[in-house]
Amino acid sequence: MTEPTASRPAPVPPARPIRYVALGDSMTEGVGDPDPARPNGVRGWADLVAEQLTAAHPDTRYANLAVRGRLLRGIVEGQLDACLALEPTLVSLYAGGNDMLRPRADVDALMEVYEQAVARLRASGAEVVLFTAFDPGRDAPTSWTRPRQALYNEHVREIADRHGCRVLDYWRMRTLQDWRYWAVDRLHMSAAGHTYVAARMLELLGVAHALELPPTEQLPVTASPGVLKEDLYWAREYLLPWIGRRLRGTSSGDTVAARHPRWTTLFPRDVVPAGPAPRAAAGLRGSGEPVDWPEAGHA
Repeated sequence: MTEPTASRPAPVPPARPIRYVALGDSMTEGVGDPDPARPNGVRGWADLVAEQLTAAHPDTRYANLAVRGRLLRGIVEGQLDACLALEPTLVSLYAGGNDMLRPRADVDALMEVYEQAVARLRASGAEVVLFTAFDPGRDAPTSWTRPRQALYNEHVREIADRHGCRVLDYWRMRTLQDWRYWAVDRLHMSAAGHTYVAARMLELLGVAHALELPPTEQLPVTASPGVLKEDLYWAREYLLPWIGRRLRGTSSGDTVAARHPRWTTLFPRDVVPAGPAPRAAAGLRGSGEPVDWPEAGHA
């Protein structure tokens, strides 16, 4: 199946500096796209979007409040007020993915909470981008969630219509149904997947970007469902620990803090490999080090 296409506005530089806040869980935190030089050791699509927004307008500011493992209510209760205090002009929200993995998720009730959060974001004057859920397909370990994901998506689209939000249609990104866009844990996108989503986000915003998307056939195979040896490894290293956390009532994000809770400015750069940073790069504003701004208010 080919990925649906839609007419997109011609890319233009932002007319004014953007104050962008990303809200959500592991998908927005950047899990699956490792970068030891960044907070929490990950990069992710939101960082890539922020970097390209900075390239388009150097006064862009960025905060990422997403934390892995968070449920929808936890995202709303723990991130919404902090987001509004920053007075953003652009907010992205992807929340509910972890709820869909719970045995008794009440999608209708969850989306009432979700809509209240969206209403508050829009009342602040911020532009809001919502995400539909990803279609895991028939081969993914989360394939059993497809019916509730589809219901979630209809709620997202209706809420976006009512409140004037843009929607990044993650469900229709058929390119990402190739396992080469996913990390070895089979739950989070790989670096290539995060780059792909970042490019689609920038195109939705009408912002030109310099992200490179390698041909799928050149990507390494990071997950191979159906291969017994790899299935056993995945079950031991990822599935059983996940089940253990559910039984204990703990989360992978219990000891994790938001990566960029204050305003920062990210400049485009490559991933820095593990190990000490080159001495020559130390202290250079353009070397990729974030520049921190006050927690609230703006120039």
